[in-house]
Amino acid sequence: MKNYAIILASGTGKRFESDLPKQFAKINGKSLLEYSIEAFESCRCIDEIIVVITPEYNGLARKIIENNGYQKVIKLVNGGKERKDSSYIGVNSIDEIDANVLIHDCARPFVSHEIINNCIVMLEKYDAVAAAIPSTDTVIETKNGMITCVPDRLSLMRIQTPQCFRLSLIKNAHELSKNDYNFTDDCGLVIKHKLADIHIVYGSEQNIKITYPRDIKMAEFLINNMYE
Repeated sequence: MKNYAIILASGTGKRFESDLPKQFAKINGKSLLEYSIEAFESCRCIDEIIVVITPEYNGLARKIIENNGYQKVIKLVNGGKERKDSSYIGVNSIDEIDANVLIHDCARPFVSHEIINNCIVMLEKYDAVAAAIPSTDTVIETKNGMITCVPDRLSLMRIQTPQCFRLSLIKNAHELSKNDYNFTDDCGLVIKHKLADIHIVYGSEQNIKITYPRDIKMAEFLINNMYE
């Protein structure tokens, strides 16, 4: 069974406050898109990569891919209006009857081979797995500016990507949720329709998500100290 990586790079980056979407922001001279592709390109267990890009930046992304000579990128497809749309487009661009699919946000450029490999190993046993890390902060529920609940921190984790599924499962989840946009990730689709249990692969504190311009400074610090 093939292992596909789908890299979601179709955000507009409104919170990033830049002329270019954040997937093209550079850390030490290399874009987030390049870091994310290379993480999967250099991982032996990944067979093929699909990049989902903002339509108006398709040409720029294609140029980056061609200039770097990435061998595993088999498709560059235009994304949709929302993340959910782009994920739907990505999974449905795969023609296999079934496969393993790792859906990853381009905004997490430092995903490690260890995380990727652990996801693949878990998919040999389970139909759905996701990277997550324990919450070091106490998380609260609020309403109308007031705290309504303080959940037990030991039961809380922060989800990351990749989020990984059997292709048939995540395609079904998307079809069942076609008209529902109350989701922030693919795990939510599977959970709502009770299609499978989602098992945890431990992520990493270094697997950060770039959201704001200040996050680039943190990313530069990480990349400069990651291999010391």
